[in-house]
Amino acid sequence: MKKKVTIIGGAGTIGSILINGLQERYQFTVLDKNRPKEQVEYKQVDATNFEELLRAIPEDTDALVNLLTIKTDNDLHTIDDFQQMTTIHFITSFYILHAAQTLGIPKVVYASSNHTTDYYERDGYSTLGREITVKDYPFSRSLYGVLKLASEQLGHILAHEKEQSLSVINLRIGSVHQDEAKAVAKDERLIHTLLTHKDTVQLFDLALQTTVKYGTYYGVSNNRKKPWSTENAWRELGFESKENADDLRNRNKK
Repeated sequence: MKKKVTIIGGAGTIGSILINGLQERYQFTVLDKNRPKEQVEYKQVDATNFEELLRAIPEDTDALVNLLTIKTDNDLHTIDDFQQMTTIHFITSFYILHAAQTLGIPKVVYASSNHTTDYYERDGYSTLGREITVKDYPFSRSLYGVLKLASEQLGHILAHEKEQSLSVINLRIGSVHQDEAKAVAKDERLIHTLLTHKDTVQLFDLALQTTVKYGTYYGVSNNRKKPWSTENAWRELGFESKENADDLRNRNKK
């Protein structure tokens, strides 16, 4: 029997990649304000409303995947933008974790971001003289990165409560594009930061399957001079990059 996985914010790029790549392994439900392109069970939901979110999650769900995101231009300069960012990237993160606890769902996979540590990265290169690891203190240049980190820490607290069996896996995603071949041909930074579709599917699949109670991992393919280390993803999850940015570029030249 397929595991039941509910993707919150699943109508975007990563949601589409996961549904297309893993629908043979999982029974997906997408909760989003927007309808996904794929033929998949869908419920229109405002995840910032906890009661609405709770009602929409199907019974016997085995895992929640949090892909919620928004973009603003002035989140540290205008109150409205700050509140929007905080609502989506922190408050709703707690709602999803709390929903898992309330409904007895054992696993939450959180799409975090490389921006938790983007203070150490410039133009796709690490400024540390080595790959950035999850052990490096997470300095960020943006509110987005700060809130992603704060959400990771919420997961750490809840996953380690003695009375809870919740597992939380944070994936600090590099760069994922819908048309990755076209994007990597135009953007030099992606030569280093790209997480290919194949590797996105593999990484989320491993996160859904792992018995690790709590973990944080960078999501990046084995690109030339990639800025982030995936050593702990290999060691703890079994992640091995199957396709990188150069593979896509070389395919484009044929």
